[in-house]
Amino acid sequence: MARFTGRTALVTGAGSGIGRAVAVAFAAEGAQVVVAGRRPEPLAETVRLIEEQGGKALAVSADVSRASDAETLVRAAADLPHPRLRSGGGTPIGSLDVAVNNAGVFRGGQPLVDLPEEDWHTQLATNVTGVFLALQAQIRRMRTQPAGGAIVNISSTFGPHTASPGAAAYSATKAAVTALSRGAALDHIRDGVRINVVSPGATETPMSLRPGETESDRAERARATLPLGRIVATQEVAAAVLYLASDDAASVVGTDLVVDGGATL
Repeated sequence: MARFTGRTALVTGAGSGIGRAVAVAFAAEGAQVVVAGRRPEPLAETVRLIEEQGGKALAVSADVSRASDAETLVRAAADLPHPRLRSGGGTPIGSLDVAVNNAGVFRGGQPLVDLPEEDWHTQLATNVTGVFLALQAQIRRMRTQPAGGAIVNISSTFGPHTASPGAAAYSATKAAVTALSRGAALDHIRDGVRINVVSPGATETPMSLRPGETESDRAERARATLPLGRIVATQEVAAAVLYLASDDAASVVGTDLVVDGGATL
């Protein structure tokens, strides 16, 4: 399929894990992709993977907790020539068709009472304020476009759907992402901007490894404890994101799509 041919997608936190899988998946379905993150080296690797498959990508280093960086990312995406749109003079113009706000950090592993205040503020700044600022910048652009746009925010099963020891603060930030997204979806659907959420469970990223645990240990634990018998692949999360961003989900607004192999049932 090529559901995103001629469209521009912006993916934050695209240097690894879920963000990288999402960016690669969009490019595979025809989108030109702006990949964003704090460190240039992982972003360059994501661009390389996309270009190896014949796709187009642009890396932009940014800190999503800063409003100026959120605006920079939107401009970078919108400045890319758009094959479907042309000015009155016939010159290609740009648009931001899809945004995926995936950037996030985890600080925890200990009871809430022992969590350093700095770790609380770090998670709040990236996981909540970062999504808030990104939404503002993205919606401002999308609502000026004839075709509007679609936004998918990455939350988590932690917070909106379940609790876990040592993750109280992180869970609070992810519950906020889901609530913020649902409210924004209602505010802006009449502007032509569709907003939804994907909440992954344990996924094939380092974040799902317990202290001292190997990937083999994790696989054994998943076989014994998860209904599906394994953790979720990053490509499976990406597939959920692409569905919500696509025209196939044109009437899906403000949903929270859980991808966790049945863990929270």
